[in-house]
Amino acid sequence: MAKNLVIVESPAKVHSIKKFLGSNYEVVASYGHVRDLPKSQLGIDVDNDYEPKYITIRGKGDVLATLRKEVKKAEKIYLATDPDREGEAISWHLMEALKLSGKNVRRITFNEITKTAVKESLKNARDIDMSLVDAQQTRRMLDRMVGYKISPILWVKVKRGLSAGRVQSAALKIICDREEEIDNFIPEEYWTIDASIKASGISKPLICKYVGSDGKKLEVKSSSQAEKIISDIKKNDFVISDIKASTRIRKAPLPFTTSTLQQEASKALNFSSQKTMRLAQHLYEGVDIGSTTVGIITYLRTDSTRVSEEAENAANAYISEKYSDKYLRENANAKKPQGKIQDAHEAIRPTAIERTPAEMKNYLSRDELRLYTLIWKRFVASRMADAVYDVTSVKLDCGNHNFSMSASKVSFDGFMCVYMESTEGGEGEEEPNTFFGKLEKDCKITLSDVEGKQHFTQPPAHFTESSLIKTLEENGIGRPSTYAPTISTILGRHYVGKEGKTLFATELGTVVNDMMKDAFPSIVDARFTANMETLLDGIADGTIKWKTVVANFYPDFKEAVDVAEKDLEKIKVQDEVSDEICDVCGRNMVVKYGPHGKFLACPGFPECKNTAPYFEKIGVKCPKCGKDIVIRMTKKGKRYYGCSGIPDCDFMVWQKPVDKLCEKCGSIYTIRGNKLVCSNPECAHSIDR
Repeated sequence: MAKNLVIVESPAKVHSIKKFLGSNYEVVASYGHVRDLPKSQLGIDVDNDYEPKYITIRGKGDVLATLRKEVKKAEKIYLATDPDREGEAISWHLMEALKLSGKNVRRITFNEITKTAVKESLKNARDIDMSLVDAQQTRRMLDRMVGYKISPILWVKVKRGLSAGRVQSAALKIICDREEEIDNFIPEEYWTIDASIKASGISKPLICKYVGSDGKKLEVKSSSQAEKIISDIKKNDFVISDIKASTRIRKAPLPFTTSTLQQEASKALNFSSQKTMRLAQHLYEGVDIGSTTVGIITYLRTDSTRVSEEAENAANAYISEKYSDKYLRENANAKKPQGKIQDAHEAIRPTAIERTPAEMKNYLSRDELRLYTLIWKRFVASRMADAVYDVTSVKLDCGNHNFSMSASKVSFDGFMCVYMESTEGGEGEEEPNTFFGKLEKDCKITLSDVEGKQHFTQPPAHFTESSLIKTLEENGIGRPSTYAPTISTILGRHYVGKEGKTLFATELGTVVNDMMKDAFPSIVDARFTANMETLLDGIADGTIKWKTVVANFYPDFKEAVDVAEKDLEKIKVQDEVSDEICDVCGRNMVVKYGPHGKFLACPGFPECKNTAPYFEKIGVKCPKCGKDIVIRMTKKGKRYYGCSGIPDCDFMVWQKPVDKLCEKCGSIYTIRGNKLVCSNPECAHSIDR
C-alpha cells in the first residue's frame, strides 16, 4: 500500500507524476476547485467582518469522497496544486474540505512536470502560504462583490444576461475609449518628398527623404508648399554633407511570460488568447513521448523572465555545440550571484532543450507543434548573442533643403538565426534595407526624379487581442491568468465584436460602458484596478491584511450601488434589424444573441416565435441565382462561402469570393493572397488584386 498521497489539480498530470514517484506514492486529482462561494447569493457576510461562506461545488461530492478514502490510507499527504496563488488557495480548500488539520500534510510546487522537478519539490516541501491564499481569496471576494451587485442593475436597466466585472469592465472601457478616439479623429494633411538620385560608382538609384531646410526639421503641410520645395530642388545640385558609419545592436528577446506568449501567438500564429492557453496547458501537463509522459514546457501562468541555472547551462551547451561559442550571449558562463531568488516562477520555456521541434513533430498536433516551436525558438534566442548591424547614415543638401538616407546590413546575425519576432499583421519583420555601398563626400550625384506624395494622419488602430493584452499589462490591470478569460467574457457577452483580428465595441458594449462610467467610475478606472492589484500583491507579501482591503472597498461601493439602483434610467438597446422577412408574420427579423452566437428572431415575440439561422452577408451576389453569398460553416466548423438560397442553389467556394467574373470562363473570382483566382478549377485563371 502506498504510504504517500499526492493530490494534483488536473487528471492529466496523474499518470506522469505517478511514474516519476513510484509505488510508494499514490497520485490523485481534485479536478480543480472543490469549494467556492455559493452561486445563489453573495456568499460574503458583510455584517460579520466580511467572512466568506464556502460550499462544496456542485458535482464535486464524489471527487471529495474518493479523496477522503485515499487520505485515510495515507501516512503523509502532499498538496501539489499549481504553483500560483490560485493553486495555493485550492490546496487550502482541500485542507478544509478533507479536514486535514492535524494530519501530516505538506505543500509542494514544481514549475515543470519532469522527474527532476517533481522529486526536487518533495525535498522542499513546506506549509501552505496563507498570505498567498488570502490574496487569492480577496481577489475572488472583490470580483464577487462587483459582479453580484452590479450585474442585477444591468439586468434591470438594460437587459437580462449582462454582467459586470472588476477586470472585464476596465478592459471594456479601454476598448470603448479607443473607439471614441477613432470616431473623433480628424485627419491632417501632410506631404513627403522623396528624391531618386544616382551616385557615381553605384548602379542602383538611391532614395533620399526630405527632412527640412537650413538645418531645421520642416513638416510639409500642403500641396503648394510641396510644389515650391520640388521646384527649388530641380534647380540645384545634390551634395553629400555628412556620412556616418556606425553599428546598431538588436538585443535578443527575453523568454516568454504569459502575456508575451499570448501576444506573439496572436501575431505569429493567429491564435486567440484562449486557444494559446489551452494548448500551452496540454504541453505543460504532459505529452506522450513513446513510453514516457512528460511536460515539455514549464508552468504557463507567470510574469517572470527568470531562467533556472540548470536550464541556462543546458541552453549554453546546446548553442555552443550547434552554432559555436560566438553565438553565446555575453557573460553566459559568468557565475550567478548566490542569494534568495524572489520570484518563485520561471519564464515559459521548454523543459528540455534537446527536445527540438523537429524531434517533437510526431508527438504533437499541428497547432501544439506550432506553439511549442514558438516557445522553443524564443527560449533559445533569449540565451544567444545580440544581432549587430552595420549602418551608414548620409545627409545631403540641395540648395538650402536637407535630405537624408540610411542603409544597413547584418554583420552578425546572433539570435536572429533562430528567431524573429512577428509584427502585428502576423508577418515576419522586414529584412534590413539593402546596403548601398561606399559613398564619398565628393562623389558626383545627379537627380533622377523627385516626387511629392500626399498623406493624411491615421487614427489610432483598433485593438487586437495582442495589443489589448499588452495594454492591460502595461496598465497593471489583471494578472497573467486573467487575460484570456477576460477577453473571452467580453466577447461572449457581445460587448465586443471581432472581425479578423480586430476588436471593436458593439452598441451593447458602449451602452454598458457608459452606464458603468456614470454609476461606477472607480470600477472602470484603470488606475483603480491597477492599485487594487498592488494591494493584492501586498496581501501576498504579508504586508497588508486582507480584511483591511475588503473593508476599505465595500462601504463606498455599496453606496454607489444604492444610488445607481435608484437614479439610473432604463436604457433600451435596439436589436439590429435585418432584411430577412419572417415567413410566418411578414415582419423584418432582428438579430439576437444566443449561447451559440447570432440568430434571427421575429420581433413579434411572444405572439410570433419564429426563428432562423443568421448568416453574415459578404456583399457579393451568387453567380448562379443572384441571391446573397453568406459565410457558412461545415459540421466540423470549417468556414466556406455559399449561396443564401441553399439547398435550392448549390453554389459554394472555400475562398472568399469577390464581385468580379473571370474574363476567360465567366466564373466568379476568389481571393488568394494578393491574387484573384478563378473559382473554376478547370480554368484557374488569376490576376493581381
